[in-house]
Amino acid sequence: MSYSVRQVASFAGITVRTLHHYDRTGLLTPGARSRAGYRLYDDADLARLQQILFYRELGFSLDEIAAILEDPQANALEQLRARQRQLADEIARLQRLAEVAERAIEVQQTGVSLTPQERFEVFGEISFDLSYATEAQMKWAGSEGQRESMARAAAHSKEDWRQLMGEAAAWRERLLTAFDVGEPSDGERAMDLAEEHRQHITRWFTTCPPDMHRRLADDFIADPRAFALVVPPARQRPGLAAYLGKAVHANASRREASLVDSADFADSQEER
Repeated sequence: MSYSVRQVASFAGITVRTLHHYDRTGLLTPGARSRAGYRLYDDADLARLQQILFYRELGFSLDEIAAILEDPQANALEQLRARQRQLADEIARLQRLAEVAERAIEVQQTGVSLTPQERFEVFGEISFDLSYATEAQMKWAGSEGQRESMARAAAHSKEDWRQLMGEAAAWRERLLTAFDVGEPSDGERAMDLAEEHRQHITRWFTTCPPDMHRRLADDFIADPRAFALVVPPARQRPGLAAYLGKAVHANASRREASLVDSADFADSQEER
């Protein structure tokens, strides 16, 4: 039995133009023509079309499909296995995107409660990259510090944000000055600036012990979006993120050593 191009297009849920294209490229040439020259498809043509549409659904290109159909025994299994791996990777990617979207909703719902105009007025050059915010939310999800930080950020008033951003701007100028004049990253001045930053986080967002501060500093070095929350791109210098990171690590070691010394002193006092 033969079928017209319109009948086949209706069966397959594709357009007549698509069938014409398959014919022109040699991917699916109908087995017969009517006396008037119209394409006529037989059962074998429909079976081949079914294979084409199957591979198309899996994401194969027309050239790849043509190669498979030319020698299905040699190509099909290998191609299907490769496509299976690609689809598995794509599924994993989409799952990650779904998680990011979910976190983005949370960020929007529990984030800074300011209007766009107020955000511009308060934050100035500092901009928040939503992709980084959601990734950070996922990275720190489940931690008490993240929950506290989000809750406190949501509770800050416009005046709170104005004050904390003013503190951050003044600290940033001192950091830039220390860097520009060549203060060593493990020197007292740089470490004191790192400690100011740690105390700023503790005062406005969440308790920031030295180990957490180290991880934040590592983010500043690894991800420009994170460092842009501290120093806007227009004010950055080459090597500045690494400089701050080293200062934070040096200060964290200093703080930990100080805690050990204090503990040793307390023990010695008890022994007396």
